[in-house]
Amino acid sequence: MAEKTEYRCDLIMFGALGDLAQRKLFPALYQLERAKLLAAETRILALARDRLDTAAVRAKLEQSIRHHVPREDMEEDILEQLLGHVDYMCFDFSDTDSYEHLNRWREKGGGALIVYMATPPSIYGMIARNLRHRGCCDGSTRVVVEKPIGHDLASSKVINDQLADVFNESQLFRIDHYLGKETVQNLIALRFANNLFATQWNQNHISHVEITVAESVGIEGRWGYFDKAGQMRDMIQNHLLQLLCLIAMDPPSDLSADSIRDEKVKVLKVLRPITPDLMETHLVRGQYTAGTSEGRPVPGYQEEEGVSPGSTTETFVALKAEIQNWRWSGVPFYIRTGKRLPEKLSQIIIHFKPAPHYIFDPDQKHLANNKLIIRLQPDEGMELQILTKDQGLDKGMRLRQGPLELAFSEAFSTSRIPDAYERLLWEVMKGNQYLFVRRDEVEHAWRWVDQIMTHWEDQTERPKRYAAGTWGPVASIAMITRDGRSWYENA
Repeated sequence: MAEKTEYRCDLIMFGALGDLAQRKLFPALYQLERAKLLAAETRILALARDRLDTAAVRAKLEQSIRHHVPREDMEEDILEQLLGHVDYMCFDFSDTDSYEHLNRWREKGGGALIVYMATPPSIYGMIARNLRHRGCCDGSTRVVVEKPIGHDLASSKVINDQLADVFNESQLFRIDHYLGKETVQNLIALRFANNLFATQWNQNHISHVEITVAESVGIEGRWGYFDKAGQMRDMIQNHLLQLLCLIAMDPPSDLSADSIRDEKVKVLKVLRPITPDLMETHLVRGQYTAGTSEGRPVPGYQEEEGVSPGSTTETFVALKAEIQNWRWSGVPFYIRTGKRLPEKLSQIIIHFKPAPHYIFDPDQKHLANNKLIIRLQPDEGMELQILTKDQGLDKGMRLRQGPLELAFSEAFSTSRIPDAYERLLWEVMKGNQYLFVRRDEVEHAWRWVDQIMTHWEDQTERPKRYAAGTWGPVASIAMITRDGRSWYENA
């Protein structure tokens, strides 16, 4: 990170000993400390129910940070400095009187107050009410909450209403960690800083768009959560619709938070509903069976520990989304996400239309459309597939497809690529909301997903089976093949 301005703050973290905080938040804070972005006066109050003292919690955090931060990034003095910022309080989130202790802790500080609720969304409202009741916050307090918020539109509104009863929208930072990824942010620069792409970004020049977020892992012991959520709620509503909005939105008037979020909402408003008559052609849901992953046998979803026999929860979703506006009329967005797929992969592929008149070898005509490949993970970067003449005297005008490639890890070798949570925490400290999700975005996304879930509930058909280690049900291939196209790995 090039920015070196320090923003003094007091960070109160609810759920500080939970999985999210241990795996993501404290390692991110370590990297901010290492980048000299945490002010010396920064204070962090970790709150959890465990009966431990500050020394024991610091030791626990040290172990967690060492485990999740790459060894080459570990610096003993930096780790010591970060842990020196941390205080701990054993805390009952439901006990209103306990919140008075937060006020006493704040008396020794003075920086901007950030409240991070690394807790289940179902208790956001309770925490907010107790903070207000004890006067722990004011109009300058920044509050960070994790998506997904609720499990449908109705529950989302309840939670958002509870938060809105205490905090203004300008105080709420709803995290979608995909928006903190360097490549996702680069979508805005790519589209609106390069006229080469800005003038081509419409139905006149783009044939179709693919968005793939694949996971090689199964449910990893998270059955209690996942079986209630499924891939549609957990990934499509939560992450992939955000990616679709950034690809499809019109140019914002400026880079302010509301200008960007206004344009994303416009996309969500014109997403064509997937009605019952489109379910067969526009949507595939699947569930993995036993197979092989990374060279070892793995159980099917029904055999995972804790899963209820007969569960119809989807572990894979592929869908064809259509945006009903001038820019994207006739351009399908093929979206898929699943667990127990062949590899961990997140990428966006923009398929450009071929030239209107083709003069080269007819046998190579299938190569004639350019592709822009945007990789979010594992190796962040961008690649533009172009056609050139194959080299050699005997090749004539045979074409060769090859990449113009930007690998972030190589192009910017002097600096590491920040983790998404590093960027997002840094933006909260600065008070900048442009990488966070506004309430109406959340609710429009839920509204579109809810109608799909309702149609599923009306159906008796079970999710289609696919073996672990494959790219999902055969029906997902049929869905795109029906339009005369193929998923990128099958092209």
